[in-house]
Amino acid sequence: MDFLSPATWDLATVTEVVGVITGLLCVWLAARQNIWTFPVALVSVLLYIVIFYDARLYADMSLQVMFAVLNFYGWYMWLHKGNQRVERPVTKMTSKHWIWLLLFVPLFTAGLGTYLHYNTDADLAYWDAGTTAVSLGAQWLMSRKKLENWLIWIVVDAVYVPIYIYKELYPTAVLYFLYLALAWWGYIDWKKSMQGKLQEQGAQALVG
Repeated sequence: MDFLSPATWDLATVTEVVGVITGLLCVWLAARQNIWTFPVALVSVLLYIVIFYDARLYADMSLQVMFAVLNFYGWYMWLHKGNQRVERPVTKMTSKHWIWLLLFVPLFTAGLGTYLHYNTDADLAYWDAGTTAVSLGAQWLMSRKKLENWLIWIVVDAVYVPIYIYKELYPTAVLYFLYLALAWWGYIDWKKSMQGKLQEQGAQALVG
């Protein structure tokens, strides 16, 4: 594979490699609940808009634009709880979140997939639309610090890996394979954080 030799890299390959590095960094920072995840993610998002346009994965390209919006939203949400400027704690999804997700994903997939299939030269239109829908849901949940966002990322990342191998986006396929491990680590770390906060609140209630 030519991409393993830096001497053969063109501008597109360099863009993808930098996108991979910033993508890994932003997920690692998110798993650590570090606010710098959002500016780093914005750099990765801008690079992947170009990458996915060249690969004719238009839903994924549009997803990056929506990711940019959700990153600004998450940046604010992580620093505020209600009207207070305090760090938002990790919490679990409610039944309303699950209902919203289960309605949004199939409807968005059907709508966008149909549009891409009949109106563009998009490759893998319905797969592209489906992974986009799930990714949007996961990103929104991460912005609100919902624990289960990491489990949803594991599912969609497992689907992304073969898609990117098929499209010969090998560095990106490796990135999403690594995302699987990072997402599991993020889930474990956030779960510990949530349990620690609950124990702290319980201790304070006993003292009070």
